[in-house]
Amino acid sequence: MENNRIEMLLKKIGSEQIPSDIEKIAEREFSKFSDKLKDQKHISFKEYFMKTKLIKISVAAAIILIVLAGIPFFKGSGPSITLAGVYEKMQLVDAFMYKMKMVMTGNMQPSMPSGTTNMEGTILISNEYGMKMEMEGIKGDSNQKMHQQMYILPQGKKMYSIMPEQKQYMIMEFDETLVERMKKQSNDPRDMIKQVLNCKYTDLGRKVLNEVEVEGFQTTDPAFMGGAMGDLKVVIWVDVKSWLPVCVEMSIKMSEQMQMEGVLEDFIWNLQVDASEFEPVIPQDYTTPLPGGYKMPSFNEETAIEGLRFSLDNTSKYPEKLDIMTMMKDAVDIFRQTEDIDVNNLSQEAQEALSQKMIETMRPMQSLMGFYMMLVGEKKEPAYYGDVVGPNDIDKVLLRWKTGDNEYRVIYGDLSVETVDGSVLAELERQIQQ
Repeated sequence: MENNRIEMLLKKIGSEQIPSDIEKIAEREFSKFSDKLKDQKHISFKEYFMKTKLIKISVAAAIILIVLAGIPFFKGSGPSITLAGVYEKMQLVDAFMYKMKMVMTGNMQPSMPSGTTNMEGTILISNEYGMKMEMEGIKGDSNQKMHQQMYILPQGKKMYSIMPEQKQYMIMEFDETLVERMKKQSNDPRDMIKQVLNCKYTDLGRKVLNEVEVEGFQTTDPAFMGGAMGDLKVVIWVDVKSWLPVCVEMSIKMSEQMQMEGVLEDFIWNLQVDASEFEPVIPQDYTTPLPGGYKMPSFNEETAIEGLRFSLDNTSKYPEKLDIMTMMKDAVDIFRQTEDIDVNNLSQEAQEALSQKMIETMRPMQSLMGFYMMLVGEKKEPAYYGDVVGPNDIDKVLLRWKTGDNEYRVIYGDLSVETVDGSVLAELERQIQQ
């Protein structure tokens, strides 16, 4: 009888005040099964770097990272009663939209121009069709306009990025593994709830926001972004009547020289959508730096080793960290070593070829970063020691992760690989400090 009442409650939430006795029943039942929830997480990173003189190149490279960061990797379960209830309520929504505002300050590395980038946009999400995003903004003091349309279409195994200001477009293809993940979520606020459920977080209590009574939840746990984003704070404000988010606030310090502030707001839930809204329109005079499209790399042990070897061959060392800012900086440094060109004097064809080369330069680094972030999200207890372990440290652990109850996979400094038990790993990691 109580289960039937709970089902009715979930269907009616948001349309009327919840009776106190029903609310108590719901809270008790959520408490019983919250530890059984099997959630998936993904990294939701929406920004990219741009340099005025390299706009076509940097946009092309940035789109790849946007896709990587938007793919859901993380799995786990969460103990929260209230957030578990919010998540369950959100699963009843087939389509919705919201607005996003972002301000990115600083630069990716000291040698690049500093400034402030302001972006605003609208995101439409459908369980059936995928995601459509349209963002506009202004880059720094130059008042350079940016406009981007993005479509993530799991059914077609593709992502489209259209850039009207540059009259360019890009098409990304996904393999079966990534498609299956995307079918479950695509850059979706529902995944933010899942991520918080698996992080350390605090209940901020209730307040009135835009004449709506809300309850807030805050996390500063780096695990929210898979350890890829540095210092962060995420606050989710939920309507206490509807149990649906009304505002999400994000503050991310990606590095000492680069920070991002973002707000998701103006949510409209339970929309009716049409397939035509998710059909990309590419004008005939638009060009692409990737005529053959781009196939997203796989994220596995083999491609991670390839990424480590690529870094070693081009920089004589391994990346100090496997976060987004470090990997992006290393990739750009590698590209600059081989390409000292004034792009202003290049033809359209030469610029597109240069864009292709930069993207291919970033591909091995992308595979390495993606694999590590996936390990973090799947709670395989990865640890990386690239800041102290080099290629000559043949018996020291460079990267390791858990593969069983007492079993770990280890990549050593010379990039050899071995499976060891917990006691052997403990001794290996003690040697790192010697």
